[in-house]
Amino acid sequence: MENRIFAHLNEKQKQAVVTTDGPVLILAGPGSGKTRTLTARVAHLLALGIPGDRILALTFTNKAAQEMRERIVQIVKTVQNDRAVRNDFNIFNSSNGFNQLFIGTFHSFCVRILRAHAVKIGYTSWFSIFDDDDSLGVIKEVMKETSVDPKQFPTGMLKSVISNLKNELVSPDEYADETGLSDMFPKTLHRVYDAYTRRLKESNGMDFDDLLMNVTLLFKKRLDVLASYQDQFLHIHVDEYQDTNHAQYVIVRDLAEKHRNIAVVGDDAQAIYGFRGADFRNILNFERDWPDAKVIVLDENYRSTQTILDAARSVISKNALQKDKRLWTKKERGERLLLSVSEDERGEAEFVAETIETLLSNGRSVTDIAVLYRTNAQSRAIEEAMLERNIPYTIIGGVRFFERKEIKDILAYLRVLINPDDMVSLKRIANTPPRGIGKAAFLVYLARRRAKHEKGTAGKHEDAISAFDELLADFSARIREQKPTDFVKYVLKKIHYRDYLTDGTENADERWENIEEFVSLAARYNDFSPPEGIQQLLEDA
Repeated sequence: MENRIFAHLNEKQKQAVVTTDGPVLILAGPGSGKTRTLTARVAHLLALGIPGDRILALTFTNKAAQEMRERIVQIVKTVQNDRAVRNDFNIFNSSNGFNQLFIGTFHSFCVRILRAHAVKIGYTSWFSIFDDDDSLGVIKEVMKETSVDPKQFPTGMLKSVISNLKNELVSPDEYADETGLSDMFPKTLHRVYDAYTRRLKESNGMDFDDLLMNVTLLFKKRLDVLASYQDQFLHIHVDEYQDTNHAQYVIVRDLAEKHRNIAVVGDDAQAIYGFRGADFRNILNFERDWPDAKVIVLDENYRSTQTILDAARSVISKNALQKDKRLWTKKERGERLLLSVSEDERGEAEFVAETIETLLSNGRSVTDIAVLYRTNAQSRAIEEAMLERNIPYTIIGGVRFFERKEIKDILAYLRVLINPDDMVSLKRIANTPPRGIGKAAFLVYLARRRAKHEKGTAGKHEDAISAFDELLADFSARIREQKPTDFVKYVLKKIHYRDYLTDGTENADERWENIEEFVSLAARYNDFSPPEGIQQLLEDA
């Protein structure tokens, strides 16, 4: 089995696999075979006779956990093919205790612990797990009950701050002690955080951050429980260690304290989740936390050319705090990189599209070409340049600019003003943002609109419908007077669209960036006479 495990590993990967005693920091640059190494390490421990239930491997995504699990299964299948293993279940029920091997996310691991011990911290074992939408709903409820104005303190913002506090293991009482609650924001946040915490507890529920925080609380309150897990896990592995937050750091530190056989894999240069509370200093400080740690650098890259590796290093080397790594590859040097600086986004998009046209005319396939950008909002100009040249493209992991919800919302307002008979767009904007015109009220509105009835005929929906009529009348007048940029800004401000996005909308910042990109786009039509500029914008969109 050992030969099978080492068959495709380089020398440093082998070193990382066989170094099983004591703390190990495996610095793995991009494309250096990190997953292969971690998988081989677990398989090696199993081959040494370590029972599966004494090995723990923590990942950040279910996909990563599944990939590792499948690779280990494949290794075992290869080794045990003479046993005619029929499925994964049989493999993991072998004498080595494969069925007890835990490979999973931090959150799934914490759920397993809490299901067994939740009663010790005041929950039942069948506690509910509140997802992001559930949590947002509860926060909205407690804000209403505690008289917190969502326009002054957006729900999404408060939820994000509460999440960060939990990841830092700061309870409502500890937050009050730390801040003194001397200013309006700390007072308000504490009021909402405390009420939210109580409401979840009353509901026998935990949000995702509670799963981590409550395990640390359990370990701190019940040392016997901590000791049992410390005894159980002889070898602990953590993938993407640079992305751990403080709560995850504490859990791993406490679990590994007894046997000290902890292996973390990561790369400080790939830390991208600071906005979620991840602290890349966890990987930088690993040797401080574990003074006897061995450091193994996986520096052979299997993915890129040396030219690309050198360019990446020239950028990342400017980081003030970092673990030094010099990646190399056996691949060819590769083509030289080209840097093009444009005056604006339009020029940049034109350069990209023209370059692609040249590549295609020289025999390249569209499947050979990729365009990467930092934010989704930047795709708009590039998509436009592609469409002008009839270059086919696909947006990966997202939707086209003009198909994004927030853009379609604003386009719908403009379409209704240009074409009042557009019922699809009218239905979209009637209650976006919410203004009390639900399905029933919208039917009443349509009936009155078709019959051309005057005010006072909408019954209980009168106030909401009249306000909407007045809003559209105001917009109808201004669209004939203002430049497209000024008019779009006016609409956004009048309907409080940013507040709508901030108040519980997922990826609010990214969505608002898209809106800002749309406003920039509108400026290209400012030379048209109103409302022709808006008409042309809609035509092009």
